[in-house]
Amino acid sequence: MTNAISCSFILLLSSALLLSTISHAEDTKNQDIVNLVTNPGEQAILEANKSITNIDTTTLQKLLTENPKIEMVDVRSANEIDFIGGYIDADETVNITRGWLEFDIGAHVKTKDTPIIVYCGTNQRSPLAAKTLMKMGYTNVKNYADGYNKWHELKLPIKQTNKAPESLLYALPEKVTDNVYSAIGATAPGTYINSGHNNNLSFIITTEGVLVFNAGDNYLLAKALHHEIKKLTDQPVKYVVLENAQGHSMLGSSYWKEQGAEIIAHVDAVDEMKSHGTQVLERMQHGRRDKSQWTQFVYPDKTFEDQLLIEMGGERFEIIHFGPGHSPGDISLWMPNQKLLISGDMAFHQRLMPVFEDTDTAGWVETWDKIEALGANIIIPGHGGPTNIEEVTKYTKDYLVYMRSEVEKILDDGGSELDAYKIDQSKFSHLDTFNELALQNAGRIYRIMEFE
Repeated sequence: MTNAISCSFILLLSSALLLSTISHAEDTKNQDIVNLVTNPGEQAILEANKSITNIDTTTLQKLLTENPKIEMVDVRSANEIDFIGGYIDADETVNITRGWLEFDIGAHVKTKDTPIIVYCGTNQRSPLAAKTLMKMGYTNVKNYADGYNKWHELKLPIKQTNKAPESLLYALPEKVTDNVYSAIGATAPGTYINSGHNNNLSFIITTEGVLVFNAGDNYLLAKALHHEIKKLTDQPVKYVVLENAQGHSMLGSSYWKEQGAEIIAHVDAVDEMKSHGTQVLERMQHGRRDKSQWTQFVYPDKTFEDQLLIEMGGERFEIIHFGPGHSPGDISLWMPNQKLLISGDMAFHQRLMPVFEDTDTAGWVETWDKIEALGANIIIPGHGGPTNIEEVTKYTKDYLVYMRSEVEKILDDGGSELDAYKIDQSKFSHLDTFNELALQNAGRIYRIMEFE
């Protein structure tokens, strides 16, 4: 009897072990199936979604309307943005590839409670980026789960990295008046993608020839501009005026000389070219790579000090050096018949102006009175679209006056350059290149004023 019970017990135990083994095998099989369906990346996204806040397109639009200063962080690669053609149009936007988020976010987002919205193309990287930011202590982070592709599909506002993919020009020329055109450059720094076209390349067509304002960043870019000019007129380009000695103003001169144009610049700009021209060319060649081919450094054909008059085809062109300003040798072109001023880098409005070590900020403020006295109806600035005197005054003279007054307070109180970096520039923060230039400008204005 006892042996029978023992045998029954052993049989039951063996059956239980067998069932357990089968169950474990089934669990393992099921887990293998799950692993086949859900790869580690997808599992990471599922985990991230448990702790982050996701928003849709309608919510994003509402948040941007309520608070335009929300920091939009695009974690796609720069090449991806360029290939697809842009990013979400917002006042505060920065591209930080997800792999560099931990290293770069601090340079753009100053406080841990700043509202941040991250996004990518299809909501694969941005959930992970949002979770990373939360781990770093950022307390107001949201993830735009619809992603850029959905935003673009809905034809919502975007900023393009290249408006004319069929041309080396960032954007094709637009008509300003009947015979005045301008190819408005990117307000971002010059890059390989925009071919160095990050300033305005303007031209005026007359019955006796064409005048071009700015030679362009390189030979091929100048050629691309000429290609567009020839679509509008058979007249030759007779004059090319260089607004200053910066690369995007003067390095395309070798192309225009081949076309027989006369290159014009201020004497101070030529001095700058003699000192730094070779280095400027080398930097451009490094950044533009194959797009820099055939570009050679050449000097202007004609220089002047105060004013140069050209009359051609019924138009009067007054090329003027108003005085100290953005950089040595800055000049503008005044067309009194049309009350139109091509100001060059003497005026800014859509991007924050850069202050260089040799920028004469005090002299620039005094020079501005001469610009205002012209009574221009239309102004084509060095960067950004055509505008009026009120707009460029707000973002040129008024910015300089404000920054200089704030630095003067710091100096009077015995403050340091570190205090200058704390100046509240928020009313200018919607301007392009604000993040790149605001702190740099504050430091340079302090150093300039410290020894005035």
